Amino acid sequence: MARGEKYYGPDFNALERQDPEIASVVISELERQRHDLQLIASENFTSSAVLATMGSTLSNKYAEGYPGKRYYGGCEEVDKVELIGIQRAKDLFGAEHANLQPHSGASANVAVYQAFTKPGDTVLAMSLPHGGHLTHGAKVNFSGKWFNVVSYGVRQDNELIDYDQLRDLALEHKPKMICSGATAYPSLIDFEKVRQICDEVGAIMWVDAAHFIGLVAGKAIPSPVPYADVVSFTTHKVLRGPRGGMILSKEKHAAAIDKAIFPGMQGGPIMSAVAGKAVVLKECATAAYQNYAKKVIENCQALASDLQSEGMRAVSGGTQTHLALIDIRSTGVNGKVADERCGKSGISLNKNSIPFDPESPAVSSGIRVGTAAVTTQGMGREEMKVIAGLISRAIKSGDDENQAKEIKSEVHQLTKRFSVYPEPSI
Repeated sequence: MARGEKYYGPDFNALERQDPEIASVVISELERQRHDLQLIASENFTSSAVLATMGSTLSNKYAEGYPGKRYYGGCEEVDKVELIGIQRAKDLFGAEHANLQPHSGASANVAVYQAFTKPGDTVLAMSLPHGGHLTHGAKVNFSGKWFNVVSYGVRQDNELIDYDQLRDLALEHKPKMICSGATAYPSLIDFEKVRQICDEVGAIMWVDAAHFIGLVAGKAIPSPVPYADVVSFTTHKVLRGPRGGMILSKEKHAAAIDKAIFPGMQGGPIMSAVAGKAVVLKECATAAYQNYAKKVIENCQALASDLQSEGMRAVSGGTQTHLALIDIRSTGVNGKVADERCGKSGISLNKNSIPFDPESPAVSSGIRVGTAAVTTQGMGREEMKVIAGLISRAIKSGDDENQAKEIKSEVHQLTKRFSVYPEPSI
């Protein structure tokens, strides 16, 4: 850097000079994101402004503690970042308290358990095979090892949450906490009904909003914040922020939540990520983002409908969110094979269990698709029909390498019209 030259962020040319091996991987991943179809429901494209914070000098600062109460000196500037982010979160969601420090959604969930329960306590959460998350009681996860997690699920007739079962289990087991939220549930959750059940048994109401919080931010679906004691979520899905987590809570739980994050389960926050969260919270407060959130749902409903026209069944009859769960048994192909065939064709999605799935989770009978990323690219109704056709052809084409190449070429023709991070890039 020349004498007197201003410096605010990373120089990719420096990376290429110093470590061309890693630089080439970064470039290859950029090209993959540009050219392939990104239909992973958990992924999105951040703005260039968010990317800029993640590579900023804020990465250098250790800031254990909270604004005004740090364990290191020199935190005056990062204090400003965190305070701005906290206020933006409270304003955007109408929350009484916000903590932006969790390193991930799972970290946020660990903190929720720590704030409200102790090992061995009973927690009611959604069954993993019916759409729940690992941190909702999987035996291989800390939640299933440390807590007595009782699972509720969906009805077999309509594949929607069985609130009667939820209430019956709550009355029987008297859980310390009830968790709503899932990783593969395409319908809305009745938060008012869950609140009533929590009040009836004296349980903490926890909403894991990792998947749908961006739709809440965009005012496209009802918010859990007025009902829940605590809401945890990731910041990198529909919300379109950096990878990380966040927690909102009632003011009466603020101290418990903050202590659970630090010093309870992590040390210094990643201040570059905290800054990225602050940036995206400002983005989410715009009319443009609200239009985006509504478009995400419209696109997903269209994609689910178009996949049904291709002979594949949408679980619960469709979707009310950013993701759709598709039963592909009619194709004669399982989810694992479908995932692999789509991947070879330039389509990124994931295999997924469906409710009452006869296959193991490693194989599954379904796929999960999401429209957050393609909507960020500017795609709409017409493109959803094209995408459904490409997915159908990829799944049904067998292992024909020529077919895969042809589909991949068509995918690239489509994404070329909706490029992300156009030149000049990083």
